[in-house]
Amino acid sequence: MKAAVQASPQEAGIEMTNWNWKVVREFVRQRFRRELADSSCLNYLHRLGFVLKRPKKRLLKADAERRAAFVAFYVALLAEAKLIGAKIFFVDEAHFRADADLRGKWVLRGEPALVDSTSPRLGEKATYYSAVCLETGEVEEMEPEGNCTAETSAAFLRQLRTNHPEPLIVIWDNGPAHRGEPIRELLATPDLKLRLVPLPGYSPDFNADEAIWDWAREEVTGNVCLGTKAKVQEKMGQFFQRLAGRTDEVKQRCRTVLQSQADALTMTGDEKTPQPLNVDFTLGLV
Repeated sequence: MKAAVQASPQEAGIEMTNWNWKVVREFVRQRFRRELADSSCLNYLHRLGFVLKRPKKRLLKADAERRAAFVAFYVALLAEAKLIGAKIFFVDEAHFRADADLRGKWVLRGEPALVDSTSPRLGEKATYYSAVCLETGEVEEMEPEGNCTAETSAAFLRQLRTNHPEPLIVIWDNGPAHRGEPIRELLATPDLKLRLVPLPGYSPDFNADEAIWDWAREEVTGNVCLGTKAKVQEKMGQFFQRLAGRTDEVKQRCRTVLQSQADALTMTGDEKTPQPLNVDFTLGLV
């Protein structure tokens, strides 16, 4: 049974998507002709060393070679940023709805875990850009009007450029809002000193800014129905204001597997680490 639970129920011949006490009982019934109570099924799982965890997606379309190459590139990018005095910002966007974002909740044993909701309409939401610098712990945010587009992305890049006089390196994904004529026009600005670096495909776990959104859902919208867009904006504004005094926590929370793998690569002293080009190689991609 221990070996079976480490694979999907289908591989054990049971047409269910996930292991639970009912699947364990059916597995034991089919294999050993025994009938177990629900508590016995759960006890067996615990005794065999299993714990219940919220899973994360393993993105099968991610290219392992490209991800490894990006780690090496990031190591060189850090060195270049230090040499020229540049700041590296990771950028992403997210929606926050007025309804409760259901998360784990502590309740007394035997009591139901319930969250009150007024069922606000889907339009009651606020959209944000965010950027985080792991070296300084600084966080920038902007709330665009409507959905994220190339125009709003260019506006956020201008905000970063205005608020940070150093040369800037922006790392973000290949979303459609990160490409288009408004961004090409921005990059053509003389003496812009802003470089865009796209993450490898299907690699959200490389984007340090994803942690900002999870943090906000933990502190702002988790298990709370705010009810209106205005309330979401109020609470999110307070959240971003608090981050200004929590730079050490930002640095800790926002580290990803990218930084861990980069640190490991640096320790090996790999001489094959590529050097970043001192040009904006994304002009053809946006």
